[in-house]
Amino acid sequence: MVEQQVKVTEQEARQFAEEARETGWAKPSFAKELYLGHFRLDLVHPHPRPDPEDDDRARSFLADLRRYCETLDGALIEREAKIPDDYVKGLAELGCFGIKIPRAYGGLGLTQVAYNEALVLVGSVHPTLGVLLSAHQSIGVPEPLKLAGSEEQKQRFLPRCAKGAVSAFLLTEPDVGSDPARLATTATPTEDGEAYEINGVKLWTTNGVVAELLVVAARVPRSEGHPGGVTAFVVEADSPGITVENRNQFMGLRGIENGVTRFHDVRVPKENVIGGEGKGLKVVLGTLNTGRLSVPAACAASAKWCLKIAREWSNERVQWGKPVGKHEAVAQKLSFMAATTYALESILELSGHMADQGRNDIRIEAALAKLYASEMAYKIADELVQIRGGRGYETAESLAARGERAVPAEQILRDLRINRIFEGSSEIMHLMIAREAVDAHLQAAGDLADPEADTRRKARAAAKASGFYATWLPKLVAGKGQVPTSYSEFGTLAKHLRFVERAARKLARSTFYGMARWQAGLEKKQVFLGRIVTIGTELFAMSAACVRAEMQRSDDPDAGAKAYELADAFCRQARQRVDQFFHDLWDNTDDTDVRIAKATLRGDYIWLEAGVLDPSEGTGPWITSWEPGPSAAENLARRFLPNTR
Repeated sequence: MVEQQVKVTEQEARQFAEEARETGWAKPSFAKELYLGHFRLDLVHPHPRPDPEDDDRARSFLADLRRYCETLDGALIEREAKIPDDYVKGLAELGCFGIKIPRAYGGLGLTQVAYNEALVLVGSVHPTLGVLLSAHQSIGVPEPLKLAGSEEQKQRFLPRCAKGAVSAFLLTEPDVGSDPARLATTATPTEDGEAYEINGVKLWTTNGVVAELLVVAARVPRSEGHPGGVTAFVVEADSPGITVENRNQFMGLRGIENGVTRFHDVRVPKENVIGGEGKGLKVVLGTLNTGRLSVPAACAASAKWCLKIAREWSNERVQWGKPVGKHEAVAQKLSFMAATTYALESILELSGHMADQGRNDIRIEAALAKLYASEMAYKIADELVQIRGGRGYETAESLAARGERAVPAEQILRDLRINRIFEGSSEIMHLMIAREAVDAHLQAAGDLADPEADTRRKARAAAKASGFYATWLPKLVAGKGQVPTSYSEFGTLAKHLRFVERAARKLARSTFYGMARWQAGLEKKQVFLGRIVTIGTELFAMSAACVRAEMQRSDDPDAGAKAYELADAFCRQARQRVDQFFHDLWDNTDDTDVRIAKATLRGDYIWLEAGVLDPSEGTGPWITSWEPGPSAAENLARRFLPNTR
């Protein structure tokens, strides 16, 4: 078998990603300014509010959706590892597949905020319902067409999507994840110039088993009249030559319709190219900017449920003469869960409103929201399992069989684990956000950050950089965070916003120190950059919690007082984490860890692995290879609903 791999060097891969990256900043960005040491509270405060008419329509839709969701059985999905067709039919009849699709194209035309709330609601029935809708609408056909599709494409495909034609997004390949420079699926122009022929294999195609429409990323060869490059296509899933070869099974999300899809000489009309030939990666990245907000929605839903169960159980379970929730060890966990759930919902709400307003560039905010929510929601679920003890580890089905309440705590832990991996793993998100965070430094440094530059070029770059830092660094010495009366309108939360302002300036200075110390080598200091990103993430979360609490206080002083308590608790906890991360920037085991990792990879410690058996040995290769050609497998594709064409 011939393994289909595109060979690229590390430098070529970086250059490819850099060329696809959106470099312009036509709109302000709260998070970008934060990493530069500028706390632009005016970009998020007063907290954005919905349009009254849009909000009324959203409330009506969400009320109908809630009534429908109350009739659904999440345990059935978990037990059968499949979403029943009639569940999907009911969601389609409510308009759930077209929540964000404009009314002109048959959708509901609701806001990102309303869409997020819908995902929270359906996800609380079973997370795979949220995945079905978000994979279809956040990264499937509707979002890329909304961003880069032609009017003809919108007229042709969006009404079908709104009716319930499930769509999927196909980028990942057996040997290609977050490194699209190595994309091996090809789209070759036909001789008549009217179409492309797609050949390749796509892995982990969420909704791919049941999709009617696909967004496919493929590489067009450069030729006369064709600039070539990664290109995005809308593809009919029933086109000849498409085979769903496997439905993948996972530790969680047991109802997810995720598969392996093969393309063999699949003819796609040229009219189905999205955004132009060679523009596919920009389309993909643009789609993910807003599409990533579906992950925080799922995480917020899980956090809310975990908090509810933890509260009820901690009042019910008695140990040593009092409810376990009144023991300090458990009380600390409950405080973390409540405060962090408030912060997760605050981030989701703020990011959603900012997406709807379109006033700010939220590419970093959406990435921060995805990163933070996926990490913290998993910790919340883990704490729930710990609070529940043995019952947290026991399945809901087993609990019910012996007469106890069927609480699927272990399931939520399994379901949440994937959020730290898909739509950009936490490690990739750290690097992506870090690239934006250090962009100003890289621009200022120029050839100083280029390992290929000679001494003369570096000297010129040093002179240029000194001019930038001469004006930028002095602004980081002092700010409003050092003035005791700053942000006084926030009452007891003002001290936390002053901390954010001070920490933002310290964060920017720390980034500069890292740049000065490692120069071109900074990009390889991934753990250092990860800490930089994490500090900024905590500061963003603190800001979101404070501005939301202030909005709630202005609307209702009594309810706002409770919101202030939660925001204050969260900020106190976050500040401890921030202080620790600042300490770890310069006092850490990074060099030791790299040395031990290299020795491990060399096999220096192979003796440490003795004494166990490896049941995976001999069962197959680490990464599946493939060769072009027709599929020899049974086509596992199926449809929830009749074809919408």
